[in-house]
Amino acid sequence: MARAATTTDAFNAVAEPRRRQILDLLAAGERPVNDIVELLGLAQPQVSKHLRVLREVDLVHVRDEGRQRMYRINAAPLKSIHDWLRKYEQAWNARFDLMDDVLDELREDELKEAEAHDGEH
Repeated sequence: MARAATTTDAFNAVAEPRRRQILDLLAAGERPVNDIVELLGLAQPQVSKHLRVLREVDLVHVRDEGRQRMYRINAAPLKSIHDWLRKYEQAWNARFDLMDDVLDELREDELKEAEAHDGEH
């Protein structure tokens, strides 16, 4: 069976870790392609390939500035990912709240043990 194209939507495009790294770099602001190459430690053709995929799903925009190509993030297509993940936020928060309760109980038990131990001496 043929592999699905990675350029069909933002979900598929960000499934690749290097593309997520590129988006992380661009989240701090616009960068020339040479900076992205240097920061990732990849060959320029590899970075260009990933940037092409991100452009095709409109996650990045590019503009020419003299001899440099400047890339910036376009966060709008990430909204579909955010909206999908939001469904799971309540479940995560409930689990974190349970974890907080367990940690509080453990701290209380440790404090009681320490106080009992101090009372013995």
